[in-house]
Amino acid sequence: MPEKNDYWLIVKKITGKRFLNALALYVSYILSKHLKIETHWGLPASISIEPTTSCNLRCPECPSGLRSFTRPTGMLQEELFKKIIDELHSSLIYLIFYFQGEPYLNPNFLNMVTYAKEKNIYTATSTNAHYLTNENCKKTILSGLNRLIISIDGTTQETYQSYRIGGNLNKVIEGTKNMIKWKKEMKSATPHLIFQFLVVRPNEHQVEEVKQLAAELGVDEVRFKTAQIYNYKHGNRLIPQNEKFSRYKRNADGTYSIVNKMLNHCWKMWHSAVVTWDGKVVPCCFDKDAHHVMGNIQNQSFSEIWRGQPYRHFRALLSKSRSHIDMCKNCTEGTKVFTSS
Repeated sequence: MPEKNDYWLIVKKITGKRFLNALALYVSYILSKHLKIETHWGLPASISIEPTTSCNLRCPECPSGLRSFTRPTGMLQEELFKKIIDELHSSLIYLIFYFQGEPYLNPNFLNMVTYAKEKNIYTATSTNAHYLTNENCKKTILSGLNRLIISIDGTTQETYQSYRIGGNLNKVIEGTKNMIKWKKEMKSATPHLIFQFLVVRPNEHQVEEVKQLAAELGVDEVRFKTAQIYNYKHGNRLIPQNEKFSRYKRNADGTYSIVNKMLNHCWKMWHSAVVTWDGKVVPCCFDKDAHHVMGNIQNQSFSEIWRGQPYRHFRALLSKSRSHIDMCKNCTEGTKVFTSS
């Protein structure tokens, strides 16, 4: 079973030191959650690092696609990446090469994957698949990338481009075929291929069709993701009618609200972090425009940032009054990602 093999690869990355670090993270999180105090031990077990903010598409609800960043745009440099990994590799189990933008636009992206592989870290990325040429597929397999998430939000060009504006579904399918072909050619079990289908109203009728397409192509797994909508209170054309795939519910007065309760705790703040292409450390992927900068790797160590006063203050505020943090108001921590059976 490919999915089970993928999770087993993650488990195999857990050394004794990484296990003890993860245990320390969890115990300190539980203490903070129940005692309402800021207690934190260990270093992150998971981290997201942004290869670039550049993107070839113009998806709505995406700052990169809308070209709406207030923070600088650019490319992650290998030297900065290695600085992060060299400090964190003994605790780090899982590395996501993604925050905003299209990773394959960074010419050094796969070199960085290889460096993380040499440190025995599980690596994953998310792509719109427009750059999965034969050459890039071979390089991806050689890099040792463990998981490749391919965004495919429609099974017809008309539906696909209604969200992936500027995208070409044929290129996505061709890129997927290229990757599967070279995995077979090179007798490689990795990367584990996932079709990720962001469910919005224009494509929700194609949920079953994308399962069939994945099976025909030989994709390992299909996941259905709920969409984050910025202006949802008075409804939005992207909110699915099927509430199973929606982060929002319709109220009696016709307005919409987020399904999740705003709880005063968040596991992400204890076990993971996000680093932008230029070294800013932010609490999580909901801070897309880096409004909550905890520090910068370019002039600080990660440990100094992770245990510093800004991070401690942020965790303490979250534990007492999460509703007062702007990026948490549209958070889906705990919402479901649906996996195709």
